[in-house]
Amino acid sequence: MRTTLADLPSLPPVGLRPPDMVMRLERMGAMHATRLSFARAMLRRVEREGWRVTRPVWEIDARGFGHAVYRVDTPERCYGLVAFSQELAPEQRTDRVIAEAWDTTYVLYDGMPDDAAIARLAAQVPLQEAGRFTETELILSRANKSVRLFDAVVAILADGRQPEARMLDDVGYLMRTTAVYGNGKFGIADRDLLAGRPEFAGPFRAEMLTVWLIRTFTVDLADHCAAARDSRAVRLAPELRRRLGVGNSTGLGMAPFLVRHPVLIHHWMEARETALARVRSLDAVVPAAWAAFRSALQEARAEVAGWTTQDTVAAARVHELDADLAAFAAHLDVPQRDSWTWDGLYRWAEAHLAAEAQEYVVSLLLDPHGVLIDDLADRMSADERLGTAIDGTADCSTLRGAIEENYAWALAIDYDVPAAQARFWYVSAEKLEPRLGERRDETGAELEQPLAFGRDMAGLHRALSEVPDRMLVARFLVQRPDLRHVVRRVQIAARHPYAEIRGNLIDEAMRPIDLLRCKLAFFGATRFDPRSDRWLRISLFRDAPLPDDLMGSDATGRTAC
Repeated sequence: MRTTLADLPSLPPVGLRPPDMVMRLERMGAMHATRLSFARAMLRRVEREGWRVTRPVWEIDARGFGHAVYRVDTPERCYGLVAFSQELAPEQRTDRVIAEAWDTTYVLYDGMPDDAAIARLAAQVPLQEAGRFTETELILSRANKSVRLFDAVVAILADGRQPEARMLDDVGYLMRTTAVYGNGKFGIADRDLLAGRPEFAGPFRAEMLTVWLIRTFTVDLADHCAAARDSRAVRLAPELRRRLGVGNSTGLGMAPFLVRHPVLIHHWMEARETALARVRSLDAVVPAAWAAFRSALQEARAEVAGWTTQDTVAAARVHELDADLAAFAAHLDVPQRDSWTWDGLYRWAEAHLAAEAQEYVVSLLLDPHGVLIDDLADRMSADERLGTAIDGTADCSTLRGAIEENYAWALAIDYDVPAAQARFWYVSAEKLEPRLGERRDETGAELEQPLAFGRDMAGLHRALSEVPDRMLVARFLVQRPDLRHVVRRVQIAARHPYAEIRGNLIDEAMRPIDLLRCKLAFFGATRFDPRSDRWLRISLFRDAPLPDDLMGSDATGRTAC
């Protein structure tokens, strides 16, 4: 007998983990992908609704240069991924945001582009930021080859052989993106254009669709180059294609997102914590779920065993995770009656394992319970224009109390210590991207972005202590308009408990990589490979289904473009 969502009211409730635990930087930097991650949620919709992926255009020459179009038919409309491949000189190859040329560039098009549209896109998409775009362009992206692996795979396929799985696993992808842009950037379609489209319900679904299609193009391109090189060539075997994802190189530009979108982040975190609470609230471990859980743990241990990174801090954590998962597996083999509940398993992990393994156990607990939690994936978006107006009718005593309740961590920091204000966030004039400066060594602190909410909350708390308790917030802000953004933040956090990161984002010991790791885990990333504390490489869609795996043969009932 399966437990369903309808059964939940009769189950013993387990509360959500508190924000003061979940929203700590060290905890956020230990999160892993779950079945609620955006990539997996998107693929479930593809399968459930029978989306069809075809390749009506393939204008690629023998050297692998040209363009291709992949068509995606959903129940209500269609989209086209237009991919451009060009020759790139070795000296132009870089993952840095300052790059001006790439091996491949992409655009997700609203509908199917005709020849005139493709010609226009061919002139603009390879330019990326420097191009000119319209609202028919939904997502813009670019990627570079992992040259040694791409060339090696092409050579082996051209020789009529299949590459060894281990060789593919060592890298995990043939190309890695350096940006996936949406939401009106550089003149492409604004997010509002996609609002209400069911195929993109949930955050970043259009971006995830784009990356999934890029994955298909990268392997198709390798097959094509091999076939053009030698008549003995074979296609990469499906089981090997699935082992390959799309790499991504991500730096500081992504880090402030979690700070600037407090309501959205609350929705992400609350969904994840609600899913965990639902699973922990189950009063029995049914055999099918238990078997799936054990299988997921076995796969996880194999994944972690193959997870390599050059970063010494991350490598030590991976080593510790490997040992912790082994201890967890050993615990499951010891018959202990009080641990044969999902809540018991979680509590054991929390008591005996490090944070990295605890968060991996959270992912494992969610994995076999789709019927119980998958509805949450479509509730992770947020209209951030609602509920963010300042309530000027509140009094200053209430505002001060909200700070003391939700920002005790911020009030406990001594910001007069230089280390507590060692850094500042600013926007690069060259690329309009967020950057992190060292206050003692660099100029530009006067251009600091308002991202140090811990310090600013402490300042607001001091200012409120100098005015009457009954003073209205509106009157207070007439005197201190410079604190409006902080007051708004207090009131948002009072309504959205997971909106605020519990950490000093300008402290000298802060690792921006923790912010990147958290966001990428929600995307569905694996194989986190930090290259410093400010940028990392990851993989998306490794071991995920291919379009052919998810498509049925019946294409009737779908809307033409």
